[in-house]
Amino acid sequence: MFKSVLNLFFPKVCYACFDILVANEDTICVGCRNDLPVTNFHFNGNERVAKVLYGRAKIENGTALFWFEKHSIVQTLIHGLKYKGYEHIGFVLGNWLGSELTTIEAYKDIDLVIPVPLHKKKLKRRGYNQVAKFGQQIARALEIEYSEAVLIKTKDTKSQTTKSRSMRWQNNETIFAILNPELIENKHILLVDDMITTGATLEACILVLNQAKNIKISVATMAIAV
Repeated sequence: MFKSVLNLFFPKVCYACFDILVANEDTICVGCRNDLPVTNFHFNGNERVAKVLYGRAKIENGTALFWFEKHSIVQTLIHGLKYKGYEHIGFVLGNWLGSELTTIEAYKDIDLVIPVPLHKKKLKRRGYNQVAKFGQQIARALEIEYSEAVLIKTKDTKSQTTKSRSMRWQNNETIFAILNPELIENKHILLVDDMITTGATLEACILVLNQAKNIKISVATMAIAV
């Protein structure tokens, strides 16, 4: 009763189109869910993520939930997640991808989910890592651990959305560090992030994680640039 009254005066809206949600809709309306450009990489064996990183960083498996284009529903969702405080988007997308990965044999031997970290200054400004709930829900679906105690960002950098691959790599080369490498020795890690564009950030993280002994790394993101 209370929720019904609350929704009457403060209705929940879709974070993609901002229309009012109806009963049983959560965060994204059914219409927008149906319009989201899913990649299905993990279902069809598409190696697009591995190809982005080819020759720079080796991964076991790689997937992205959506294709990303400018001025799209996916951009609206990721922008809302990162800059407008719509943290629940990460929760919903993590549930979505996590439930799918539980059906894929290649992801069943993963031991630990690790997010691409934010620098502590940016974390304080934003209040949360936009990848955290995404990674936590994937870990929950796979019934494995999620940890932010392994990989840290040591330098605060500006947005890299307009930078080339080489400029991004130069920025990322020395800004990540590994803590407690013994926590990931002999394990299969799933590294999660919001976007893959040039792959420079993921590459830098993977190279740092490879300082630990005998690890395997897979990658999962919310979206990949078309």
